[in-house]
Amino acid sequence: MMLLKKIILCNSWMIVLLLLACSNEHSSAIKSAQKSASDQTDSAKSTTIKDTTSITKDANVALVIKPIVYDTTKKYIYLTFDDGPQNGTDICLNICKELGTKATFFMVGEHACSPKTNHLVDTIRGAYPFFLLANHSFTHANGQYHKFYNHPNTAAEDFFETQQKLRVPFPIIRLPGNSAWVCKGDIKASGLVKPVCRLLDNAGYNVIGWDAEWEFTHDKHCFPRQSVTKMVATVAKCFEKMEMHTKNHLVILSHDRMFQHQPYSDSLYNFIKALKQNPNYVFETVDHYPGLK
Repeated sequence: MMLLKKIILCNSWMIVLLLLACSNEHSSAIKSAQKSASDQTDSAKSTTIKDTTSITKDANVALVIKPIVYDTTKKYIYLTFDDGPQNGTDICLNICKELGTKATFFMVGEHACSPKTNHLVDTIRGAYPFFLLANHSFTHANGQYHKFYNHPNTAAEDFFETQQKLRVPFPIIRLPGNSAWVCKGDIKASGLVKPVCRLLDNAGYNVIGWDAEWEFTHDKHCFPRQSVTKMVATVAKCFEKMEMHTKNHLVILSHDRMFQHQPYSDSLYNFIKALKQNPNYVFETVDHYPGLK
């Protein structure tokens, strides 16, 4: 009987010690979690324009850019559409899909304001690597470019907001109303936009300008100014005269809304079809543009 009491007493003490250990471990885990949450809060509070790497990483989708080997005998075309999602985005998307043509869509955050436009954003994001979703600011400068770029910190935040809202997969930006280039620390930009380009560069972003533009009328019709024949000739001339930021890599700017109505949607179709008849032309998305971070 005495032996049994000792065994019971010994086991009781073991249980007490075990409970105390678990209690201490649970308490330590709670403190650790609280400290982690506090650290994250402090980190969020201290996030500034000069340290936005975390903003970019959190917004990015888990995609990987597959390196390509450039064929020196080929000429690369980067067809880009700005200002979507808007009327005409779905038409551009379907035409490129039908013709098997890669394209990049630089989209504006505040334009994704309805189930339809959000669906277009999701469709393009999910179609990578055939299509690429890229960042074209949140407000498009509200059409007041000088005011927008004269406040570079606010302008940079505008781009960061779009990166998060649209979940843009890569840190690739096009400035509204201004052609500028930022690739691996090399900045080519006007004095007006250079300050925001430096901020974006420091935050790990690339900025893509354009070499040739398919212009459009700035009225309610928004139809293309140049004919298909003229645009095909422009492309050929750019390659012939080396009129581009990077040799044999031509970035073409256009806008979704230019092609929302017939016969202008046919113009886009015929333009792409004419270019694809040249065996030396290769269409790519801008994440494969040479020299990006």
